[in-house]
Amino acid sequence: MSKPVSVASALDLSKPPAIEGFALLPKHSEEGFQDKLIRKTKENPFVPVGMLGTAGALTYGLIAFKQGKTRQSQLLMRTRIFAQGFTVVAILVGVVATAMKRKEK
Repeated sequence: MSKPVSVASALDLSKPPAIEGFALLPKHSEEGFQDKLIRKTKENPFVPVGMLGTAGALTYGLIAFKQGKTRQSQLLMRTRIFAQGFTVVAILVGVVATAMKRKEK
């Protein structure tokens, strides 16, 4: 059973709430955008690959559509859907892998 919480402590925003079974991740010291991008890419390299594949298929498909190449445009839009699916699966695998790492510790 959980402890009773007073109204004053529930509204205190100076510290995060205590949630049973939940631990905060350590903050990376003043990490810039580029450093964070490199770290996240190393943690799960398939997500950026899927994102680039999605963007490339979309761009090339739109160019083909504008040029009137409807068959090629349709094929590239299907490729884009596949790349989006790949990206979603990569994200889910990364989430599961991260959860498994935390349980081992």
